[in-house]
Amino acid sequence: MKRTPFLLTPNLPPDNGKNFTAQQENASAGGTEQRSGENNAAATTNEAPRNINDADDTADVQAPDTGTAYTGGLRFSVTSAAGNHPVPNATIVITYVGEPTQIFNTLQTNATGLTDVIQLPSPPLSYSLEPSALQPYTEYTFRITAEGFEPVVISGAEILPDVTAIQNVALGPAASAPNTAEFYVSGPHTLYGDYPPKIIEPETQPIEETGQIVLSRVVIPEYVVVHDGPPSDASAKNYYVPYRDYIKNVASSEIYATWPEAAIYANILAIQSFTLNRVYTEFYRNKGYDFTITSSTAYDHKWINERNIFDTINEAVDSIFNNYLSRPNIRQPILTQYCDGRRVTCPNLLSQWGSKALADEGYTAIQILRYYYGNSIYINTSEEISGIPSSYPGEPLTIGSTGSKVRQMQEQLNAIADVYYPIPNIAADGIFGQRTRDAVIAFQKQFSLPQTGIVDFATWYKISQIYVAISRIAEYS
Repeated sequence: MKRTPFLLTPNLPPDNGKNFTAQQENASAGGTEQRSGENNAAATTNEAPRNINDADDTADVQAPDTGTAYTGGLRFSVTSAAGNHPVPNATIVITYVGEPTQIFNTLQTNATGLTDVIQLPSPPLSYSLEPSALQPYTEYTFRITAEGFEPVVISGAEILPDVTAIQNVALGPAASAPNTAEFYVSGPHTLYGDYPPKIIEPETQPIEETGQIVLSRVVIPEYVVVHDGPPSDASAKNYYVPYRDYIKNVASSEIYATWPEAAIYANILAIQSFTLNRVYTEFYRNKGYDFTITSSTAYDHKWINERNIFDTINEAVDSIFNNYLSRPNIRQPILTQYCDGRRVTCPNLLSQWGSKALADEGYTAIQILRYYYGNSIYINTSEEISGIPSSYPGEPLTIGSTGSKVRQMQEQLNAIADVYYPIPNIAADGIFGQRTRDAVIAFQKQFSLPQTGIVDFATWYKISQIYVAISRIAEYS
């Protein structure tokens, strides 16, 4: 399978013998666990981690400067939780977390459940490019309502400058009780808030024990089951989360989407490899638990229920979601652990801030990973992707392409077009012509992909993912 070129090709030859010290700042570790946003707003707010840079937890929160030169984009996608159909004419009211009566904007979804991209005030870009005591993102509250659906309120949504936040919202049917709403509070970003440091484990898990369950090969799961709390917290909820959505959520929670591309890709690969190690070794199920991974930073990654993601991270994950990190003669994905490199240092493990500094110097993603994990680390690929009808054909489909893979893609697009009607129906004749290209562009626009009209790796698997979701709904209808 073809690779993303910059993952493997250096921009600048690094001096592998030099000492890099950007990640060596010392700071105290610590923090408390916090579950992701839940319906109990008071409980969630009380558990929120304190910002380590605040001298006083009760300090006033300053409203964003509406005259600032810095803004970040925001786009909504609203669907029905029961049928995954787009919800038209949903109303979104946007307010600032510190001033709930100050309405910044009111939006309405179009026929396919989308809004236009709008710009909202944000802090300066420099705040997210260097460790700082200043919060690098602005927090907003969204209230989403639509006729026949339960309202949803999401508080603490993050807007970063120069990137677009994507807020996906699934609305459930209206409750019988009046004046109710699903309420979610997003905790602070892990590079800004105070969370427990990772408990370091061996990078491979022992699998020789009698009775140990382990997969025979590395498979990209369709879903992971996320336990929203530490492993021992029996009261924490379990959530079934599509694998790609999980990776996008964690990456948006743990690195800044404003970072250089190489740093974003290096960190995503570390997150994916860690997650796939948990899947491959059935780590928690072998301990008697009924989940795949937790939202605890002490044990796994920070996952925040209903949080927004960012366009740079969304595109990166879609292009490499079946990659993970390996070492020679080791079958299981490497448990690639990391720390922020500022408050917590972790020798021989990836530093998040350090990876950003290396990317600034011209290091590629693989060079960054080898800087921290050693030269034997390499990028591997899983050809087994659960829940997908057919694998990627190996090269992009474009005008002039023909054959069974083109026909299959056209058939899937037609099924999707029956739900998302701005996507035009096309002849499933196995010939990639202009009408097929137009349908691909419409699909890419709907699902936040680059609008190239070419069915590349990311577009192929997004078409498959949406087709499978729609087909399952039709079976149960």
